[in-house]
Amino acid sequence: MRFTPCRFRQPETPLFRSFVLSLSPTNGTGRVHFRLSTQMDITRFIVSRRNDALLVGDYGSYRKQLSRRLLTVRRRLGRTSPKGRKYAPKTAISAEDISSNPEFVALILLTSERAWAHALYMKSMHSADSSAKDITGSTKKHVISRLHKAEQTAAHLLDLLRFIHDKSDIPNVVLEARAYRCMLRGSSDFESRKWENCLKAYSEAHLLYKALARTSGANQRDPFSELLSSTVDPSIRYAAYQLRLPRTLSITRIVSRFLPQEGDFIREVLKHDPDLLKEGSSSTKTASDTNAKDLPKTISWRTRTVNIEDANIGQALAAVSAAEQKMAASLASATDLTLKEQAVAYDEVLLPSQDAVDATKTAIDELTADGVTQSDQRMQGLQITRTAVNYALVSWRIGRNRVLCGRNDGAPLDQDHSKNMKRPRDTDKPATASDESNGKKLARLRERVVLYDIILQSLDSVKELPGVAADQNFLEELETQRSYFSALRSLAIGRSHKLLSNSKNALAIFARALSHAPDPLSSRFTSPAFSKPVNIEVTKSQATSLHHLLESLAVQHRALVEIENLSSEAVRAEKLKAAGAIPLVERLDEYPVNGADLTNLVVYPPRLRPVPVKPLFLDVAWTYIDYPGRATKRQAGANRTAQDMEGKAEEKKEGKKGWFGFGR
Repeated sequence: MRFTPCRFRQPETPLFRSFVLSLSPTNGTGRVHFRLSTQMDITRFIVSRRNDALLVGDYGSYRKQLSRRLLTVRRRLGRTSPKGRKYAPKTAISAEDISSNPEFVALILLTSERAWAHALYMKSMHSADSSAKDITGSTKKHVISRLHKAEQTAAHLLDLLRFIHDKSDIPNVVLEARAYRCMLRGSSDFESRKWENCLKAYSEAHLLYKALARTSGANQRDPFSELLSSTVDPSIRYAAYQLRLPRTLSITRIVSRFLPQEGDFIREVLKHDPDLLKEGSSSTKTASDTNAKDLPKTISWRTRTVNIEDANIGQALAAVSAAEQKMAASLASATDLTLKEQAVAYDEVLLPSQDAVDATKTAIDELTADGVTQSDQRMQGLQITRTAVNYALVSWRIGRNRVLCGRNDGAPLDQDHSKNMKRPRDTDKPATASDESNGKKLARLRERVVLYDIILQSLDSVKELPGVAADQNFLEELETQRSYFSALRSLAIGRSHKLLSNSKNALAIFARALSHAPDPLSSRFTSPAFSKPVNIEVTKSQATSLHHLLESLAVQHRALVEIENLSSEAVRAEKLKAAGAIPLVERLDEYPVNGADLTNLVVYPPRLRPVPVKPLFLDVAWTYIDYPGRATKRQAGANRTAQDMEGKAEEKKEGKKGWFGFGR
């Protein structure tokens, strides 16, 4: 028995690129096996929807968007109750449903994402309240319940895909579904404070996403890298911190330690790529991998140079130096990297820099425990080392945030073409860039303001380092750098007012930014030219370009405000001119701003014109006003009234007597 493959029409959703269904004969069990040969971008489907929704809204708006999309998909698949009929629960989605219509996969993913967005929305609403503590009680149970539902829905999708595909061959779509389920399970264990289970789930997700990123093309690995850098790896770090693991352990070592060894997925992935759990970067080498002759002997800070007596500090500094060289080489060789990919390159330096800070703090604590005073030469050298390594760490953090801001630290409002490429229906034509809406521009400006705030906080933290307060020249350099980033922050806020057509507010903020901008002719700029990789240093060319940009924007918006004032004055003059035809005596309720027009007091000579006749108060007072010739009419009316009253009195006297009208 043999079946020929049959090809179905591709559904109108970015989840699927190609779909072929083949049927294999029964193998004695009486059941027909379905095999789904398709390239379903589950991870790209999830990441793109999250980014598009969270760019202009929050998790609540993302949840509402998913609900609307779910209703559309259910109507298309015929899984909604008809209008006017009683609700009837639908049967669970089966493998045959997915085989007949792959859009059922999108239905399951949307359901899982809606439960996840609901949990994150409740968590974000609680974290927005500054007076509230950790989530407890029914709210915490509700959050965990939503995450558990999302994980169970993803597990149902994984079971269906495993049933469709052969167990001997695990395609990428099943690996993506497994990684997605592990990530949701890790989120649920994270909220439940089950740190060991959280590390196990996130370790498996890290391994699977890393394997998928390696096997995917250069244009398809971005969703995997984004999930690793933004969700999986930070959660692994925090869970390891809660389990009191050393911070010097790399992500790869933590994953290899907590990775479940049983399971078909892990064995299959490690069989195809055994190097996934090997550390290839120099920033993760241990002390035994570094030769003693390669360790630095001294460290310099400003005009001071001290010896490095602690071996752990020397090894950490050597790892930092190697990571800096590797990052500089990777950024110089790759010119087409996105902003997020460039920021990820900085993480390779931030980790060993943090290790150097921890090693220095440990050495200082050990000397303090031994009773060494602050005036001791060893303690003085460690304090200088502490200032140097902390400043280097803050410098690379600021450099990473500057890269995320965009070209020239976010001064020009460049359009992000990577997210606005529209491909026509004819696939032979290349994709074209579409204009970015004001909502997305405002969202990007909001993100830049947050990054500038973080940079300013980092600069303030440098002033608290030992020995910085006594260095007046260094404080002036820090103040110059703070002025530069404060001007950039005001520039971003001013651009947002410009997009909202508030020219006066934009002019005021641009003028404030110009007052904050450092003088480009100042001698505080140490490096005159731009250098890569970017760190805390501000070059003279950058300060000059920012100053010129702010001057041009201030002049431009000053002209716009002047034009608006002139146009408003012209409109006001037209209104006054239209009102000038009315004489002043009829406009006494209006205050003459530009002075009273004494040439138009009254209309003279008077013209015949209609006036209101018999107002209401004259009708009320009609009986109380005497008019000529009305006295005789009033007397006649009074006499007639008296006669009528006498007639009524006589009729009343002739009435019946006795009870009930019976006379006696």
